[in-house]
Amino acid sequence: MGDMLAGRVAVVTGGGRGIGRGVARALAAAGAKVVVNDYGVAVDGRAPSSGPAFDVVAEIERDGGEAVAVADWEGAGRIVDTARSRFGRIDILVTCAGILRDRMVFNMSEEEWDAVLAVHLKGTFACVRHACTHMREQRWGRIITFSSGSGLFGNPGQANYGAAKSAIGGLTKVAARDLGKYGVTVNAICPVAGTRMTVNEEVRRAREVRKERGIQREDRGVAQIEELDPDDVAPMVVFLASEHARGVNGQFFLCFGSTVALVSQPRPVKALYKADGNWTLDELDRLAPTTVLEGLVNPAPPKEA
Repeated sequence: MGDMLAGRVAVVTGGGRGIGRGVARALAAAGAKVVVNDYGVAVDGRAPSSGPAFDVVAEIERDGGEAVAVADWEGAGRIVDTARSRFGRIDILVTCAGILRDRMVFNMSEEEWDAVLAVHLKGTFACVRHACTHMREQRWGRIITFSSGSGLFGNPGQANYGAAKSAIGGLTKVAARDLGKYGVTVNAICPVAGTRMTVNEEVRRAREVRKERGIQREDRGVAQIEELDPDDVAPMVVFLASEHARGVNGQFFLCFGSTVALVSQPRPVKALYKADGNWTLDELDRLAPTTVLEGLVNPAPPKEA
């Protein structure tokens, strides 16, 4: 694996912590030169610090790899320019950066909506837009975006995050079609891992106490999210960034623990047809419950007041 990406240059946004840190280090271990972008913000996007990006660069260099830090949130073009000016090209883009501002939809503010959409969706598009121009010219490139189970299945309290991640899915599919003929693939990872964004302070402290005391959870049949290592996501990212995945394009992979699962593309699963005219409400009321609606489960059934 040490030379799988030899000669390649990668940019990892959000590479200072969590999943991004693991991805940056794994790409470097596979031989890539890495630009680590991380503004160092808190989970909600506040209180920036440039430290995390430089820390990861130091780790990569300590292990014998090559990397450079960019502690800049806004300048997608500057991130790509850094890769080209420092290492001469850009071959791989991985967009891990993100923030959370969770709120039930009936309490969410416009600012909380806009901030999350800006960082996740616009941030991903901006990086893809600047990187793909050069990848198209060199007729080789690997773009790995980050969607989420919240975008695929929906999580309570994450209307902004789920909308952004679902939209990144649409962006990924379109970009895959736009760029595939130029030798550039675009795929998405939907990760599940215990990171700052998914594990709160109370859970994190409990995990640390268990680790210190050597306590193993009894309910090991189903992995708890706080026990899923963010680094477990990195191997699939490295594979998708390599020549081995040249025929994989426009796909989504759910990654957690030791599991890599291909996510099915949306498709019609049931249909009602009528030979002539439009459906009437009476007809739908009579036929839909035993055909297209049969077996459907309400994910949030109403509760008594």
